[in-house]
Amino acid sequence: MKAGVILGTLVLVALIFLYEWPRINRTQKKEKVVFIVLLSLGTILAIMLILNPDLPGPTQMIEYIYKPLGRMLEK
Repeated sequence: MKAGVILGTLVLVALIFLYEWPRINRTQKKEKVVFIVLLSLGTILAIMLILNPDLPGPTQMIEYIYKPLGRMLEK
């Protein structure tokens, strides 16, 4: 089941790439690099969340960092 979802995600990413890549001008090399990097990071994150949906989110990390600071400021 998860393999099908991952395959569907990869197909969707490929369609996004094929749709957007020709729209970026040839002279915009930095934009192409950023597009590839962001699309790759998003794909990796999506696959990680498919394989392990219980991964903590960014708000949990911020809470973990700032909760002790909040307790110190209350006193």
